Amino acid sequence: DGISFLRKIMSEHPTPVVMCSTLTEKGAETTMQALSSGAVDIITKPKSSAKGYLMEESTMVLDAIKSAAKANMKRVARPRTTTPAVLREVAPKLTADAVLTAVHGTALKETTERIVAIGTSTGGTQALEQILTRLPRVSPGIVVVQHMPEKFTSAFANRLNSLCEVEVKEAANMDRVLPGRVLIAPGGKHMMLKRSGALYHVEVVDGPLVSRHRPSVDVLFRSMAKYAGSNALGVIMTGMGDDGAVGLKEMHEAGAETIAQDEATCVVFGMPKEAIKRGGVDHIMPLDDIPQAMLDYAGRRKISNAN
Repeated sequence: DGISFLRKIMSEHPTPVVMCSTLTEKGAETTMQALSSGAVDIITKPKSSAKGYLMEESTMVLDAIKSAAKANMKRVARPRTTTPAVLREVAPKLTADAVLTAVHGTALKETTERIVAIGTSTGGTQALEQILTRLPRVSPGIVVVQHMPEKFTSAFANRLNSLCEVEVKEAANMDRVLPGRVLIAPGGKHMMLKRSGALYHVEVVDGPLVSRHRPSVDVLFRSMAKYAGSNALGVIMTGMGDDGAVGLKEMHEAGAETIAQDEATCVVFGMPKEAIKRGGVDHIMPLDDIPQAMLDYAGRRKISNAN
């Protein structure tokens, strides 16, 4: 079968592989196996005729192939890790303005609670597993955007929850952001942070594609800048494109501390590279250093091992 074939390829001759899957719960479960076996990217099977699908979704297919072509196979082929899931849709490239107004004014005052926001795409499922499985139960509240199709994020969150000490769940509207909890934006929806007094929760909403994605890292990061300010840490990791680069700079300007994963440990050094280029990154570090940096930030200690 396809999974056995993929495992054989990755063990004998690691090769960039794009998985084609159905938008179903069964398809999501199979895709999790494919990602854990080394697939670089996924696209969804056509709902109508193949001809119509290729005409309508050609950009998605081409982007998946380009993403796989740029993949660092040394990172993909690491044992006991998973790899990315990305859904790209054909649409005008909008900014976060389409969902949330930009940040204005000074940064918010500090509170006792600190929050970490993570944005990632190609290679992100592997990277997130490496980070979240190393966190103790007493960790800061974490919100995550990983580019994935609907239905797939639930399976991904459930898999991580079975491996981690922290609670990992697919975010639902009005979920509280709490220490020891990781909320993953559901596929096909945007996720934004909101604040009520000193308490934080998320809003899960519909909306247009932003930076050609839904969920969008830019939308999450802008909401972090607007409602958390200096109480937040922004982390941008492996992924193709530039989603999150503008939002991370907005977080930086609002008083948040920011981290970009370094090129050597990325599957695709696209999103971090763009964020660095825009000047919104305080620290550049390898993937293995990011979990401790998150804990240092939550404990109000100086982040170390940064470039």
